[in-house]
Amino acid sequence: MKIFFLVIMIAITLLMAVYLYRVVRGPTVFDRVLGLNGMSTKAIILMVVIGTYYGRVDMFVDISTGYALLNLVGSLAIAKYLEKKREAL
Repeated sequence: MKIFFLVIMIAITLLMAVYLYRVVRGPTVFDRVLGLNGMSTKAIILMVVIGTYYGRVDMFVDISTGYALLNLVGSLAIAKYLEKKREAL
């Protein structure tokens, strides 16, 4: 069963690399924000899988929930900033 979780962790990490490419090469700011949101979502899933791997799901779910809330606040802040920037033009 541990091998299964290792394979899942490697697969999620590779998926995060695809989002990293979008963050670095994104033609627009919106592509970069979407890439960061995707990476954050995969990081949350990765934390839960790591918690399952080590048998400490309760601790890692709490950490993942906090990280998800920070991701939400950050995304809203970026959206608000971009909205004000667009209105100024």
